[in-house]
Amino acid sequence: MIKIKSYILAHKIISTILLVIIIFIGYWIYGKITSTTGETRYVLSAVTKGTIVSSVTGSGQVSALNQIDLKPTVSGNITYIGAQPGDKVTAGKLLFSIDDTTAQKAVRDAKIGLQDANLSLQKLQIQNSTANTDANLTKAYSDGFNTVSSTFLDLPSTITEIQNMLAQGNLSDNAARNSGNTATNYRNIAETAYYAAQTAYDKNKNDFDPLDYNSKQSDLDAIISETYDTAQLLATAIKDLNDYVNYLSQDTGRPADFTSDQTTLSGYTNTINGHVSALLTAETNIKSEKDSLPSNNIDMQSSQISVDQKQNALTDAEQTLSDYYIRAPFDGTIASVPVQKGDSAGSGTVLGTIITAQQVATIPLNEIDIAKIQLGQKVTLTFDAVPDLSISGKVIQIDSIGTVSQGVVDYNVKISFDTSDARVKPGMSANAAIITNVAQDVLMVPSGAVKTSGGSSYVQMFNAALPAPVSGVQGSPSGTPPINQNVEIGISDGTSTEIISGLKEGDEVVTRTITSTTTATATAPSILGGAGGGGRVGGGAVRIGG
Repeated sequence: MIKIKSYILAHKIISTILLVIIIFIGYWIYGKITSTTGETRYVLSAVTKGTIVSSVTGSGQVSALNQIDLKPTVSGNITYIGAQPGDKVTAGKLLFSIDDTTAQKAVRDAKIGLQDANLSLQKLQIQNSTANTDANLTKAYSDGFNTVSSTFLDLPSTITEIQNMLAQGNLSDNAARNSGNTATNYRNIAETAYYAAQTAYDKNKNDFDPLDYNSKQSDLDAIISETYDTAQLLATAIKDLNDYVNYLSQDTGRPADFTSDQTTLSGYTNTINGHVSALLTAETNIKSEKDSLPSNNIDMQSSQISVDQKQNALTDAEQTLSDYYIRAPFDGTIASVPVQKGDSAGSGTVLGTIITAQQVATIPLNEIDIAKIQLGQKVTLTFDAVPDLSISGKVIQIDSIGTVSQGVVDYNVKISFDTSDARVKPGMSANAAIITNVAQDVLMVPSGAVKTSGGSSYVQMFNAALPAPVSGVQGSPSGTPPINQNVEIGISDGTSTEIISGLKEGDEVVTRTITSTTTATATAPSILGGAGGGGRVGGGAVRIGG
C-alpha cells in the first residue's frame, strides 16, 4: 500500500487519468445494465370474483308527485279559508267556501217542488188503489217483496265469503303475482266486480230496511228493480272469481288445491242465479198485473215522471251547492293561499295550491339509455343542494313518447322516493343512478383489459408467468408478446367487466402495455472536470399503450 501511495504521489497526472478512465468504464457498464432501451413492460391484473352493478345515470329535477291549483267552479265572495301555507291537510277537509246564499235558496225551492210532486203522485195512487182494488196486483207486490226479502237472506253471507276467498292464501295478491300477469289480471277483474257488488249491496240494504209490505207501490217497484241489479252484479263477481280460481287451478298444476273453492263458488252461483230469476219473475208479474188494470195508468206515469224531474232538479241543486265548498282532493300540504276572506272569486281564480307529501324526480334519458329502463327498477338519488344526502327510490313512470330538442330525443323517467327528507324541496336538482342489472359472484376483470375486434371481445395474457415488477418501475418486462384470448363478456359498471367464458379465477390479463422509446445513456465526466454532454441520463418520452 505504501508503494502504491508513493507511486500515486509521484505520478499525479497519470493517476488522475487512470481514475477518470475507471469511473467512466464503471458508469458505462452501469448504464448498460440499467438501460430499458427497446424493453416493453406489461401491467397485469388477476381475474377475480365479485359483484358488478350496472346502472344508467342522469340528472333532473325534484317535484311533487301531484300538485293541483284549487279553483272554484262558481263565482262569489270568499267566506271561509280553512288552511294556510305549510298546513298539512287530509282528503276531504274543507279549505275554502264561497257565499252560497243563492245556491241554498235553489235547494230549498227544489225540495218544495219535489214534495209537491210526491203529493200529487200519492193522491193518484190512493185514488187508483181505492177505485181499482185488484187482489192479483196486491199479491204480485207481496210476492215481489217476499222475493226481495229472501234474496237479502243470502246476499250478506255471499258477499262476505267472496271477500274472504279473495284474501285467502290460495287466491291472495301474492298468489296472483307468483302466477304472472295473466293471473293478476284475472284477480283484478274479480276484485273490481266484487267492489261493485259490495257498493250496490250497501245502498240496496239502506233502501230496503225501511220498507214493508204496505210501502208505496212505487217504492216496492224501485226496491225490486234495485235488488235485481245488485244480484246481477254479485252473480258477475262470482263468475269472475270462478274464472280466476279455474285459471290458478290449471296454471299451478295443483287442481286439488282449488276443488273446495270451485265447489263453494258453484253453490253460490246456483243460489244467486236463482234469486236473479225470481226477481225478474216478480218484476214481470207486477208489470203484467198493472197492464191488466183499466185505471188511469197514463196519469200515474205522468205524475211519476214529474216526481223524477223534481228529484233530478234537487240533485242538481245540491250538487251546485257543494261546488261552493272547496275541499282537499287528497292528503297533502298547502303550498300557497294567494287570497283573503272577502275577496271575489270566479272559475279562473286560484284559491290555493296543494301538493302531495310524496316527491318524485323527473330524469330525462336519451334513446339508448331509456331502452334499459323498466318500471320498478331501484334507484339511488343524490342532490347538489344536500351533498351528504342519498335517498333510495324506484322507477314509477316511463314516457312512451320522447321529446325532441335540437335533434336529440329525450324520454322522461319519474322516480319515487322511498323516504322523504325535509331538506329536499320541489325544483331542486337531483342525480339518479338507475340500477339496470346486478351480477353477483361472477368473474370480472378491469374494463381496460377488454378489447374488441370484428364484433368479438378478447383479452391479452401470457402463457408463462412474468417476473415480478422491479421496485419503482411499472409493469413486468417480456421479450415475448402476449397472446389474444377470446372471451364472452357480460355487464359492465365502467370500471369492471363481467367475464362469462374464456377465463378462470386467478388468470392474469394485461391491463396496460408500456413501451420505452428512449435510450438510457451515461456520459463519463470530462477529464477536464465536470460532466460531459450535460450529464443527461435518459430523455425523450414514454408511450403507454392500452
